[in-house]
Amino acid sequence: MIPVLLKLGPITVYSYGLMMALGFVAADLVIAAECRRRGITPEYASSLVVWAAVAGLVGARIWDIWDNFPLYMQHPWSMIFSGSGFVWYGGFVGGAVAIYFVARRYGVRFLPTADMVAPGILIGHAFGRMGCLLSGDGDWGLPTKMPWGMAFPNAIVGWNSQTVLKLNAHDQLVSGFYPGVRVHPTPIYEAVLYVAIFAFLWSIRKRNRVEGRIFYLFLILAGAARFVVEFWRINPRVLWGLSEYQLFSILMVAVGTVAYLLTLKREPETAAAKAPSKEALRA
Repeated sequence: MIPVLLKLGPITVYSYGLMMALGFVAADLVIAAECRRRGITPEYASSLVVWAAVAGLVGARIWDIWDNFPLYMQHPWSMIFSGSGFVWYGGFVGGAVAIYFVARRYGVRFLPTADMVAPGILIGHAFGRMGCLLSGDGDWGLPTKMPWGMAFPNAIVGWNSQTVLKLNAHDQLVSGFYPGVRVHPTPIYEAVLYVAIFAFLWSIRKRNRVEGRIFYLFLILAGAARFVVEFWRINPRVLWGLSEYQLFSILMVAVGTVAYLLTLKREPETAAAKAPSKEALRA
């Protein structure tokens, strides 16, 4: 891993920040491509990405503060200035709220917007996970003997008994550190899954005739992917041997499944009906 890519005088380029920026660019390109296909100004894509990024970062930090409130109270300034401590699900909620209001501002229906944004979220998140891998921000998994296990001696959060953890017989996290320990590279697992889901959703988007269906599939598949990877992540188990993020994943899958099944009862819409026109943007 390479937490710091280079230093140019007082300017430090961090690998996580660079990958996050590339993720936003990739998401913007994907959403802009969909906007052009649907006859919507690409300016809409840029507005979605910018406001979703800002609200997503705020939501991700708020969720992490909620989860680790006593720790943040010991160092209050870290609520603002810490370079780590972002929870994806908080970012997803914050970004979704921002997307809703941007759609309202441009006069575009939310569900077509969600269909356009879903693939962009996946490709952007894949870049973000590679940033986690390069920086060593603690998103790795449990110790493993698998040949693809990795060590993170230069991790930005440290590589020691406080950061290398395992589950004991009671599903409690305890130190799993020992010389030569290797862990599951869970950021790679997630990145590969998100790219695969992106490729699937991107391949079927032109055949979709029901608003929201791409987004509902995103909820199902992305939620299922995180649920599975979480078994190798070092997050506390809070209920039935599952982590907080697995419970949220179950909620995502459930909501997506119910909504998707409801779309099966609706008559397919024509491409003209489902794609907001330029005139709709001026409404």
